[in-house]
This record gives sequence, C-alpha cells and structure tokens, in this order.
Amino acid sequence: MADNLSDALKKLKLASADSSTDSVESCLDCLLKALAHNNADASEKIQETGVLPLLPTLLAPQSSCTPKVANIIAEVAKNEFMRSPCVEASLIPPLVQLLHSKDHEVLLQTGRALGNICYDSHSLQAQLINMGVIPTLVKLLGLHSDNTALTEMCLIAFGNLAELESSKEQFASTNIAEELVRLFQRQAEHEKKEMIFEVLAPLAENDVIKLQLVEAGLVECLLDVVVHTVDGVREEDVAQLKTASDLMVLLLLGDESMQKLFEGGKGSVFQRVLSWVPSHNHQLQLAGALAIANFARNDGNCIHMVESGIVQKLLELLDRHVDEGNVTVQHAALSALRNLAIPVVNKAKMLSAGVSDTVLKFLPSEMPPVQFKLLGTLRMLIDTQADAADQLGTNGKLVERLVEWCEAKDHAGVMGESNRLLSALIRHSKSKDVVKTVIQGAGVKHLVVMATSEHMIMQNEALVALGLIAGLDLVGAEKDFVGAGLVQVLHKLLSDEMSAPEVKYNSMVIICAVMGSEPLHKEVQGLAFIDVVSKLRSHENKTVSHQASLTEQRLTAQS
Repeated sequence: MADNLSDALKKLKLASADSSTDSVESCLDCLLKALAHNNADASEKIQETGVLPLLPTLLAPQSSCTPKVANIIAEVAKNEFMRSPCVEASLIPPLVQLLHSKDHEVLLQTGRALGNICYDSHSLQAQLINMGVIPTLVKLLGLHSDNTALTEMCLIAFGNLAELESSKEQFASTNIAEELVRLFQRQAEHEKKEMIFEVLAPLAENDVIKLQLVEAGLVECLLDVVVHTVDGVREEDVAQLKTASDLMVLLLLGDESMQKLFEGGKGSVFQRVLSWVPSHNHQLQLAGALAIANFARNDGNCIHMVESGIVQKLLELLDRHVDEGNVTVQHAALSALRNLAIPVVNKAKMLSAGVSDTVLKFLPSEMPPVQFKLLGTLRMLIDTQADAADQLGTNGKLVERLVEWCEAKDHAGVMGESNRLLSALIRHSKSKDVVKTVIQGAGVKHLVVMATSEHMIMQNEALVALGLIAGLDLVGAEKDFVGAGLVQVLHKLLSDEMSAPEVKYNSMVIICAVMGSEPLHKEVQGLAFIDVVSKLRSHENKTVSHQASLTEQRLTAQS
C-alpha cells in the first residue's frame, strides 16, 4: 500500500502538471484507498511530498476530479496536524467557490472539507463568515432540502458557525428562519429534529432572529412537539419536550417577539403556555412559570395577567412544591410573582390573593436562588403597602430569618436583598411595632452596615430606615446604635465629598434624632460634627443646605 501511495503521489505531481484527467483520477483513487486504510499515515505522506499546494488547481468547478479532490481534503483534515497545512496550501478559497456548484457530490465533499479544516477554530470559521458562506449555505439548504446528506451538511455548518457572535447579523439578513422552520415541519425522526434544534438554540439568542422565527411559525411547531411528547416516557420524548419548551422560553426573552406572542393577552400561544403551569410535568411547569415571568416584563402585560387570574395558578403550583419541591420550579414561579408585583395596582390584589402567605412557606429553604427570589417578591409586594409591611414586619420568624441572611457572606445577592427587605419593612410601615421587632431580632446593626454600601440606593434605604428607628424608638435602639458605630458611620458619610445629596440630608436627619440619647449625644460631640455640618450650609443642593442650617442650630443649642 505504501509503495502504491508513493507512486501515486509522484504520478499526481506529474499528472497535475500536464493535467491529463485519466491518470489524475487513478492517482486520486489510490490516495483515497490509502486514506481509508490508515488515514494518519497516508495524510503524513501527502504532507511530506508537497502535494497539498497542487490541489487548488484540481478543484476546478467543471472538472470530473473535483469531488474526489474535495473528499481527499476532507479525509486529510480529519487530522488536527493537517489543518494548518491545508490553510497554508490556500485550499479554503477554491473550496468556498465550489459551494456555488450544482453537483450534489461536489457540494457534499466541499462542505465536509471546509467543516473539517475549520473544525474547532473560531478564527477560521470567522474567515469563512467574512467570505460570505452563510448566505450561500442558506440558499443551498433551500435548494436541496430534499437531499438528506446535503441538508445535514448545512445543519452541521450552521451549528458551528452560529456559535460565533459575528455570524448572527449575517444569519439575520437571510431567510434562515423560514428555511429551518420549513425543514422542521417535514421531519418525523427525533435525530433530525434534534439537529435542527441545535442550530435554532444559538440563533434564537439574537433578538432579530427571535422575531423572524416567531413570524416563520416556529412557535406552532414547538407547541406541537410539546403536545406529542408531554406524556411520552421514552428518553427522546423527554429530551424533545425539554428542548422545545426551553426554546419557547428563549423566544420570549426578546421584547418584540414576546409582545407579538402576548397579543394583548388574547394570543392563543399565550393561552397555551399558561396551560403548562397546572401540568403534571415538571419541565412544563418550569417553562410555563418562566414564560409568565418573561411576559411580565412591562406594566400593561402584568396588569392584564393579574386580572386574568394567573396569580392563583402560580400559587397552586408553588403549593405543590413546598415539601421536597423542585428548586427550579420554585425559583421560576417566584420570579413570575416578583415581576407581576411591580405595577402598583397589582400589589393589593396579589396581597389579598394570599401571595405573601404562600411565599413565606419557603422561608426554611436553604437554596440561595429561591431565597433571593422570595426576598425580591416580598420587597416588591410591600412597596407602598403599609398594612402588609406592618404585618410582615411584626412577623418574628421572618425578621429572624432576614437577620440570618444579612450575614450570608457567600451569597451577596441574598445578603443585599435581605438588607433591603429589612429596611423596606420599616420604611413602608413606619410602625413602632415593626421597629421593635427589628430591634429585638438584632437587625439594627445590619442596617448600619448597609448605610456604608457602595450602592447609593441601598445607602439611602438604610438611612431612611435608621431615621425612623431613631424617631420611633430611640431608647430601644440606643445600645445597638452605639455598638454598631452609627455616629462614626454618619460622620464618614457627611465628610465624604462623593456622598450623594440624599445621603447627606438623611445622615443629618439622623444626627438630629439621636441627640436625645445621652451616649449618642456624647459621641456626636466627640467627633466635632459642627465643622462638617457648617461646610454643608453652602451646599449647592437647597434641601441639603437648609438641613445643614437646622442641624447646626441643633448641635450649637445642645453643645
């Protein structure tokens, strides 16, 4: 075999020079045979004899040798060590040109050759994109959708190219969405559908393509897959159900595609997705809840959904997952409730539907994603709702858990949300009983730490809550204020030029409020606040300068 190969390679060099087709053909057959026998050895031999740079001339569109030459390149490029030599031999440009051929065999071998040369190389794939292969391949898919081998070749190429961000814009300017949906509708086999899904998922990350896929009718295909696989027990049914419902949720992440499917809450797609929530299938429950969370991205949709009774469905779903529940379903349903609670008009309705009671059932959860969404949902619900804030703020178990989570150093999100909810309970209730509960639960020190946050909004929320604590129960909070170094924190905030006007204003309000406590008054005197405050009298913000004058009078009167 080795001798035959050496002879064939020598002959090929001579034959390609005088281009006599017959002798070239027999040499090519010999090469293919050798590659089939031992690909790596034969490839090495081909590389050593310098035949690769001769191949571009043999890739002529009209030549009968072309499919064999492309096949040889495809076989050789299966070896990683041969990919760079193929590029250096300038094989890519003539291969790209061959994608315009009408010959099925040429197209198939060319696709294989390009795929193998560029396998796993983002830079080479980007080069192909710049050479315009995407529109060419999309066109091929449309022309040859009856040819299984060519269709698969196109899908594999799309799957590889779609991972590159630079490809999305080019795909968006073709009719890829229509072609893939048309192809999907004609598939019966699981493997073929999976191949198309693998291309659809990365493409659907692009918002323009999301809308194109919706307009091309992909959603109807996905709903159809769900109907046919929801009760299936085969592995492939479970896999297809997951892929189809995940893709459905992905399509809803685009604002335009989501709004198009919502259709003012009358859309059949919207109604079908809602029916997933009470399903017995966890995957569908999850997708249904995530879909609601995605539909609930603007006030109009949220208001409509709450009016149409979705909250009840979500509460029933959560009730099914309290004990030994599915964490991803809990997380998704809480996300949906949190989003629905954003519009002011929805809060009271959701509270009277019992949302806070259901959410509190998840307080024992040890899962940070669930804790995070639970906190966010409660915080959204009590915003501007004094009675609810009072009721939750006097719930000792809740406050105790919040204080515990305020120390969750490993989970910054949970820690931040706990602090914000603790502050919100005080700010929205303005209730002495809530303040007492927070003091008893050892929550004050966390609010003092929160006042030093790098986020201005959190600093401010903490300061407003601390001002209310000082105003409503200074005696009860005195020890905690001293222990947490409140006065020192306020001095730092007032001295810092970077502090926002609201932060300075609220800090001075607290200074005035704590003057009624002897130990705190002593601390204020010891830190020479009068100097810092008198400078703020000339602050450009009128509210700050006015408060500085009042604070200075207070400090002077009590010194």
